[in-house]
Order: sequence, then C-alpha cells, then structure tokens
Amino acid sequence: MMRIIAGEFRGRALKAPKGEGTRPTTDRVREALMSALSSARGGLEGAVVLDAFAGSGALALEALSRGAACAHLYERDGAALRALSGNVAALGLSAPQVRVHRRDVLKDAPLRMRPPFDVVFLDPPYAYDPASVLGLVAQLAAAGALAADALVVYEHAAASNDAVQAAADARGLALASRKKYGDTVVDILRAAPDAAPARS
Repeated sequence: MMRIIAGEFRGRALKAPKGEGTRPTTDRVREALMSALSSARGGLEGAVVLDAFAGSGALALEALSRGAACAHLYERDGAALRALSGNVAALGLSAPQVRVHRRDVLKDAPLRMRPPFDVVFLDPPYAYDPASVLGLVAQLAAAGALAADALVVYEHAAASNDAVQAAADARGLALASRKKYGDTVVDILRAAPDAAPARS
C-alpha cells in the first residue's frame, strides 16, 4: 500500500493501478526524490507542477501535500486513470488545484500553460526513448510553459544513464543530481546557464 509521506496529507493511502502497465514509484524512492527536490528548490511551496506520466498520481499528490500550488496530471491508460482519479477524490482535491488529463503528453503537450511549470515529473515506462521524453521538456521551454528556474525530475532505468545524459546535453539541460536505487535512477535536471535555445 502506497501512502503520502509528508505534509498536509501525510499517511493517507494511495491506490496503485492494477496490471503491468504502470510502475509506481516506491515510498522509499519517492521520499528520497522529494527530499532531493526540496533541497534543490528550497521547498515546494507555491510550485506549479506537471506530472507527465502520472500513473497513480503519487508524485504530484505528494508535491501538493508539501505545499505545491497546483498540478496537472497526464495519463492515457484507463486503469491508471481510474486509480489516479480515485486518489484525487479521496484527498478531496479538485480544480483548479488539480487537473487530470486523459491524454498522451508526448502528443498533446500543455504548451499554453501559464503560469509556467516550476517542477516537471517524468516517470515514463522504461522502454520510452529518453530523447522523446526530454524532447517534451524542450517543447515546454520553447513555448514559454517552463519557468526559467524549473527543475525536471526524471526517473529511469540505470541502464539508460548514458542515453539520458546525451538527450539532456542535446536539449540544454544540466544534471543537478543523480541518485541510484537498485535498478532505478532519479535525475534532477535544470536548464544549463549557458544552454543554446532548446530544441525538441
């Protein structure tokens, strides 16, 4: 059973989607991820969050529990969407604080988002190409939908480290931190100060 780790909803249970279509972030990894993110950003108060491959919504809901202002959650899988919507309802959350989108974020990115996103969570299926996943970040930046000091949290397989690094370099993203938890790696990325204009 997953639970919210800290903040307003601490201890509240979250449902995970059934089946093999999603891979929920474990409580241990989520706790470490949030700690690293809070340290890098100075907390999550007031953040505008994008959970691009939301699954159960655990990452965005944890951020909201810790003071984020609002979150947009994208999920295209029906079973995951049902779990996600149930978790949002169980916490008593609704628009405009939370907006759930049943869409493929890579095909229909929220490029018109204003104010722009301060935090982007990327926890796609491990088979996804890092170039496509980080291409989303480049699209958001080019469209003005990403804050200048935004942080991008990318959870991926350890075997993809080199591919993620190459994709980040090509899109003007600098690696702020990298932590390994078994076969899972969590990267925190930010726009490199001397980056060329982002390209998708």
